[in-house]
Amino acid sequence: MPLTLDARDQALLDGTAGPAAALAMRVVVRTAESMEAEHLLDITGAHIDSCLYHGQAGLDFAQRLADDGAQVSVPTTLNVSSLDLLHPELYRGDDHTRDQARALMNAYEAMGCEPTWTCAPYQMDARPRLGENVAWAESNAIVFANAVLGARTHRYGDFLDIAAAITGRAPAAGLHLDTARHATIVFDVSAVPAKLLDLDVAYPVIGHHIGKLVGSAVPVIVGAPAGLSEDRLKAIGSAGASSGSLAMFHVVGSTPEAPDLETACGGRVPTDRHVITAADLRTARDQLTTSTNARLGAISLGTPHYSVPEFARLIELLGDRRIHADVHAYVNTGRSVAHELDLRGWSARLADAGVQLVTDTCTYITPVMADIHGTAMTDSAKWAYYAPGNLGLDVAFGSVEDCVESAVRGEVVRDEGVWADA
Repeated sequence: MPLTLDARDQALLDGTAGPAAALAMRVVVRTAESMEAEHLLDITGAHIDSCLYHGQAGLDFAQRLADDGAQVSVPTTLNVSSLDLLHPELYRGDDHTRDQARALMNAYEAMGCEPTWTCAPYQMDARPRLGENVAWAESNAIVFANAVLGARTHRYGDFLDIAAAITGRAPAAGLHLDTARHATIVFDVSAVPAKLLDLDVAYPVIGHHIGKLVGSAVPVIVGAPAGLSEDRLKAIGSAGASSGSLAMFHVVGSTPEAPDLETACGGRVPTDRHVITAADLRTARDQLTTSTNARLGAISLGTPHYSVPEFARLIELLGDRRIHADVHAYVNTGRSVAHELDLRGWSARLADAGVQLVTDTCTYITPVMADIHGTAMTDSAKWAYYAPGNLGLDVAFGSVEDCVESAVRGEVVRDEGVWADA
């Protein structure tokens, strides 16, 4: 059936709310038609990725909307930008790119977006509830909203994200619909040693492995410990969205739409079933490492942005030790979490230990890291996946425990004991 617009949609399309809203509605309508949606639906919020500077076209589009008086109609958060406004001294790029990136940020603020500058809007107090329709962009945020919160968003990319935020409407298609959210592939991790599943490092590796296999399908994981933390679920989703096109997954006993396997699959358990073995995870772990150089130049944590519990673990691991003089240590996080660190006195503790906080952006997308001599190490599958290509660095993937120990010693060390039976 063709797309049907209600009176409000048609009025926006006809320009009754101004040229910016009309342009935004045209974008939403054309997208809905391409998705074969029969109607549009209301959204309760949006998260914008097009605020990250990629070139003149993106700035021109945003500036046109802002100049024409565009205003978002729903609460709208902003993804990471190209600049760390709280630590401007870190920027190592050219002045023109910096100025263009700042102009882009200003344009989105002018449209009424909240200057959150984080890839993890779900770490903030206000976040969508189970069943709410939103228009979120940024791959890890999309998968977290769908899988962990049980909110509903399709894969909204640049320009469609802000168009949905302005109109308050989105296509009634894709992962907004019940049928698209049912799992079609089962991944069984019960063969993985329990001691490995008890470690945080297992979960980005699981996500990386699944992402390479599922494409854009919705998987369900069985055999994992019940009640996985949000940070472990975050690690699965962000890794799978990087190595593949994961936009939603279920974990039986942990995610809200998977109290059991049958429910996660919409009443029909799929025949497509994969048993994940310890060997599979070792292979996935090794795929995330490109370096054999034991000399360590940097560690980068917090991709996606580190949470308060992750910082608590980092501080515990550091104790009273300092980062080696030859190692640069970066942790990416959002402003809301950074504020909490300040309140707890943790920011000063980290600075004293030689740890540099990065806010508003991420080390793999903007030039803030110092010249690195040696390997860059991370506990993030997403960072390990993108950094070699984006930054031209050799990368070693390991647990946060590995990263901290390596940063203190000044050389890459990894506890192979956790993988001994894996």
